[in-house]
Amino acid sequence: MEQLIGREREIKELWRCYDSPRSEFVVIYGRRRIGKTFLVTQTFKDKFSFLFTGSHKAPKERQLELFAKALQHYGHISMPLKIDNWYHAFDALEIMLDSQNTSEKKILFFDEMPWIDTSRSEFVAALEDFWNTWAALRDDIYLIASGSATSWMVNNLVENQGGLHNRITSSIYLRAFTLRECEQYLRCHNCTWDRYTIAQSYMYLGGVPFYYSLLEFNRELSYNVDLLFFRSKAKLSNEFNDLYDVLFTGADRYIEIVKLLAQKREGMTRKELGEKLGENGGGLTRRLQNLENCDFITTYVQLGNKKKGAIIRLTDFFTLFYYKFIDGFGLSKSTGNYWNRKMFEPSVISWQGLTFELICLKHIEQIKKSLGISGVHTEVSSWRSQQTNSENKKAQIDLIIDRSDRCIHLCEMKFSTEPYTITKDYEMKLRERMAIFREETKTRKTLLTTFVTTFGIKSGIHAGIVQQQVTLDELFDN
Repeated sequence: MEQLIGREREIKELWRCYDSPRSEFVVIYGRRRIGKTFLVTQTFKDKFSFLFTGSHKAPKERQLELFAKALQHYGHISMPLKIDNWYHAFDALEIMLDSQNTSEKKILFFDEMPWIDTSRSEFVAALEDFWNTWAALRDDIYLIASGSATSWMVNNLVENQGGLHNRITSSIYLRAFTLRECEQYLRCHNCTWDRYTIAQSYMYLGGVPFYYSLLEFNRELSYNVDLLFFRSKAKLSNEFNDLYDVLFTGADRYIEIVKLLAQKREGMTRKELGEKLGENGGGLTRRLQNLENCDFITTYVQLGNKKKGAIIRLTDFFTLFYYKFIDGFGLSKSTGNYWNRKMFEPSVISWQGLTFELICLKHIEQIKKSLGISGVHTEVSSWRSQQTNSENKKAQIDLIIDRSDRCIHLCEMKFSTEPYTITKDYEMKLRERMAIFREETKTRKTLLTTFVTTFGIKSGIHAGIVQQQVTLDELFDN
């Protein structure tokens, strides 16, 4: 049986709600494949008074039929039930729960709730009525609602402005595994990959637990990448379309956005994105918000400017890998060890360097801990210069940590197979960029050139430019 890895805070919150003296309405949301169902079922195991999972794209009649079967199972009812609307469904649920003679809290788990709410089904209205007129008036009901369609979960439950406004007693957003949690998961399956290899796997799988569960743990990473993506009938060959189709209504409009962002790894402003898409209204705003709610994109503010010029970047590892190497890939090219040959090509090595930057951005807390500033108030941002440097490029810094104690970390992130060597030319580039940064930002704070690397900086006459370092091992910290 799979072991529950990490999720300590989430498990603690689930049990806190179970032990509370009132009825609880808990929402658990997060992108598809992230482990929401596994978290709930492994935490409470056989304690459920009722469990129902919505059926994807099934009509209202089929959803009600499945709900009736769940009632029959948990109510130990021998005769089949006939339910024709959601108000009657919740009435039947109340009767079934009243018949359960127990002093413990009654746990009701509605999994994939967005799928239950079909067009004109009145499911949400019936749910509101069930909670407000019955469940909330008791002290023994524990309703857990889960779903991958994050926009539905947020709009209809977390930020509901109707009958469920302020009725949610706790909301849990489940994120992808950190590097540390991926390592724990792999070790539990007797996988002996080193941390460099685990970091590479993160570039493809993004800490999504389900993807890791598909691995053959006794085989090398390149074999597994072929197994998941590049062989005939690969395990994740249909994952891209399934992922967006399940999460978003009108998935094509969302795919337009991520495809554009995949082509520009440094990110785009909202204005630039709107111009490319040919729209700049409320519809685009909603789609961007939904993508951000699912951790597919991240908005990075520019230093000193909270709103104007914010950079939107595609930060979903799987989507980035898909557009770089899988989209358009012909199965006729596959020989069974395609990635084993491909992974040493310059294009892959360059892509890994860029993707390591994203890993660092996803592990800011670990970087701060390594720098000894976990207790210091900081603001994380990026910066784009308004002028060109000696290479006729606009200088930019993807990670800036601005500290309240008047220090600023200008971070460089480098993925390499050995300690990173700073050459004379690179030292001069860093100094030039620092001068441009100070001139444009007018800052008087102390600037600290900070490197985040796999194996540290190699000692040398040009390494003195680096004030502080963070290594890959420290990204695996708790």
